[in-house]
Amino acid sequence: MTKKSRVFLGLHIFLVLYSMNGVFSKLAAKESFLSVRFCAFYGGIVLILGIYAVAWQQIIKRIPLTTAFANKAVTVVWGLVWGALIFREPITPGKIVGVLLIVAGVVLFSSEEREEAGR
Repeated sequence: MTKKSRVFLGLHIFLVLYSMNGVFSKLAAKESFLSVRFCAFYGGIVLILGIYAVAWQQIIKRIPLTTAFANKAVTVVWGLVWGALIFREPITPGKIVGVLLIVAGVVLFSSEEREEAGR
């Protein structure tokens, strides 16, 4: 595995972690304000964001900022996955089209960037 592949793999692992922020937020919203469970979920949010902030700085040192931000759109896909698996939210045809557009955009951006790098 090349160094660049490891960086992209790391980026996507941390994007999955970052997407869990939405899960913890939704779980915290269901609890009474300042209850033990609310504070635990809120602590999870802070922990996730702290880890992600440090990881994001390391990622953008190694790949172009535009590439990192283009790939960040994948968190929407993970949001759909977590919503369906954890909260039993329906996956509608419109959501599927949206996810496909996001993935296509990331793929197109990445392939365009590779072509420019090869010139």
